[in-house]
Amino acid sequence: MLALTDLPTCPGLFYGSQARDGVLSRMRIPGGILNVQQCWSIANLIDRYSTGSLQVTNRANLQIRELHSEIPPSVWRELQELGLASRRVEVDPIRNIMASPTAGIDRQQLVDTRPLVAAWDDYLQTHPELSELSAKFSIGFDGGETVSIRNLRNDILLVAERISTKSEIVFRLYLNGDTGIIIEESQCIAVLAALTNVYLEYTKYQPRINGKKPRLRHLLADWDAEIYLEKVEQNLPFAFRRRSIDLSERDISQNSCGVGILPAPERLLTAHSRAIARNSNLGIHPQRQSDFSYIGIALPLGRLESKQLRNLANLAQNLASSTLRLTPWQNLVISDIPNPQVSEVKQQIAELGLHSSATRLDSCLIACAGSSGCASSATDTQSDALAMVRDLAQKLTIDRSINIHFSGCEKSCAQHQPIDITLVGTQIQRENQTIAAYNIYAGKKDLPFGRQIFPAISVPEMPRAIERMLRVYQQMREPGDSFSEFCDRWAIAKLQEFLIPKNQN
Repeated sequence: MLALTDLPTCPGLFYGSQARDGVLSRMRIPGGILNVQQCWSIANLIDRYSTGSLQVTNRANLQIRELHSEIPPSVWRELQELGLASRRVEVDPIRNIMASPTAGIDRQQLVDTRPLVAAWDDYLQTHPELSELSAKFSIGFDGGETVSIRNLRNDILLVAERISTKSEIVFRLYLNGDTGIIIEESQCIAVLAALTNVYLEYTKYQPRINGKKPRLRHLLADWDAEIYLEKVEQNLPFAFRRRSIDLSERDISQNSCGVGILPAPERLLTAHSRAIARNSNLGIHPQRQSDFSYIGIALPLGRLESKQLRNLANLAQNLASSTLRLTPWQNLVISDIPNPQVSEVKQQIAELGLHSSATRLDSCLIACAGSSGCASSATDTQSDALAMVRDLAQKLTIDRSINIHFSGCEKSCAQHQPIDITLVGTQIQRENQTIAAYNIYAGKKDLPFGRQIFPAISVPEMPRAIERMLRVYQQMREPGDSFSEFCDRWAIAKLQEFLIPKNQN
């Protein structure tokens, strides 16, 4: 590992980055799938070189915080042999390849994307020149699963769809939004390679932006998607196939060059697409393989102790298929459980201090590192989130999943689009003291966080504000309303009238 003064901003496994709480290292897990031997090795690594815990990230990576000693080369080699570290150090920091955690087992999938994830990871590993890409360059594969990733942010997203007139299954290409281009499964890696290589050539002749390599979004703002795709097509041995795009779904906003762009995938879904609730992967679900089920396990704030990881791996080996699947919602899935074993698996999960309920409040949390780990944060988001849950769990229960996002600043590193409730850290002056507080937003109507309901609520007062929001929602919602749907239905003044008691105005 490099000296602390040389550590990069974006962490990988070989080269961590410096955070307030120590060195942060990030382990790419393509598609999020781990076998038991890998889990045991990770647990041993954590016990020996860190504080005994790790986190699942919003790209289904594993994140190791507070590394306290240098990891020797022999350990790196062992991790490489196990498939836990890139064969080429140069490409290790590139963002993890995202796929549905139920790829290959989802009852509604059109394509099993696991071979595509493996093929694209192999392409990265065998092309060291791609280390010149922005470390934030991201690829996602959606096979049409119920547990879909199509509304999560990726630079390039391939979404499986069925062409009804031919019963043909293809992938649709998304950049800023739907390009209208459809790709056969056998063409996917060639198209991704051409997209990547044209982007790489672009970055060679562009100045850095705020000291960083240009992102793909900068190329799209500079060239427009059609120019980019024309250049990509020139590098392919076949022509693109195109399908029509509903022009009514075009985003009327303009990019930095004044060119109209298509909406991002989370705001443009094809007619048969299904965006899913963040926690719909939790609980027990039947697989496409008859007589088998998978169980989604909640990990509050993505946290997992090494002994829990080790015991979950043992459980998967003894009662399932020896596989753990990490999710982009910072949870974990055990797949291929014979149906007669489901109750035993659920009981053993409970004995580890974990659960699979989507309606427990600790399942509802997303949080950035907060002030304990990041100098940009105004608040200790992780501690504040867990303290809020402990407080509210004694006062109310919820019957539907709610998504609550804590962000220590306006960068919103942990969540990139509005969700049900977002708390953004700030600081306020009170009695000649600077104290931590949150601006609280609700719904999805306004970017980037929703509409502000409570401005500058101090940390001690914050749980009461969230309790009020949840109680009003449960009392006044219409049948089938999600929290965001309930909030977005009302004008902001009326919503604040409901949510802010008169003695707080």
